[in-house]
Amino acid sequence: MYEERPALLDGAVLWTRTAGPATDGVRPVLPDGCMDLIWADGHLLVAGPDTRAYVPAEFAARYAGIRFAPGDAPGFFGVPAHELRDRRVALGALWGEAEARRLGERITEAPDPATALDDLVRLRAAGAPAPDPLLRAVVARLAAGRAVAETADAVGIGARQLHRRSLDAFGYGPKTLARVLRLQRALALVLAGVPYADAAVRAGCVDQAHLARETRALAGMTLGAYVASVAAVASAAESAESANSETPEPSGSRTTA
Repeated sequence: MYEERPALLDGAVLWTRTAGPATDGVRPVLPDGCMDLIWADGHLLVAGPDTRAYVPAEFAARYAGIRFAPGDAPGFFGVPAHELRDRRVALGALWGEAEARRLGERITEAPDPATALDDLVRLRAAGAPAPDPLLRAVVARLAAGRAVAETADAVGIGARQLHRRSLDAFGYGPKTLARVLRLQRALALVLAGVPYADAAVRAGCVDQAHLARETRALAGMTLGAYVASVAAVASAAESAESANSETPEPSGSRTTA
């Protein structure tokens, strides 16, 4: 089962996932311009920015993660985003094995690993470089559907410099980031029940065919297949929740005076 909520770090999201039976299915992780720090049964991993859909392979029973806002993670991890593009690496490869092991054990021993991870990220971010307000402005404009050239002019830097800084911050250039954010807008509309053609135009695509091509290129599947995969995972989660609620309480679990 997957759940998320705002993290303590500004702009970040705290998420948790408990692995279920293989029949539950796993919702593919689509490109979103973000990077994650993930705790998986004691192991700490870094998920770099994706340019294609990623289907998680279960190797742990419990997961907790922090999804950083686009462009915020490289300063925290101390590595340019493009070096981690389409990769999942152990935190030890970035911060050293001893430090990563120490932090992983600390989170694992906490009563609630997700809360411990949230606290850890907030505290360590205080000593890391602050997010670049210019790059946050770039994300905001591209997320609103502004063109890359218009965005570069608005933030006051040239196209070449914007591309270089985008590689370091997001893992890819601003045109790719704009495509990724446009797909996220379109899929959010589709999942909200907006017809494909209307969702395509409202998100900034030329037409439904354009959205279909972008979905295949970035998500690796058709629009219909993506909607079906989301529905399947949601149905499995509802079934698991219903089964848990119907499980009788073990005899002797209540205390009496």
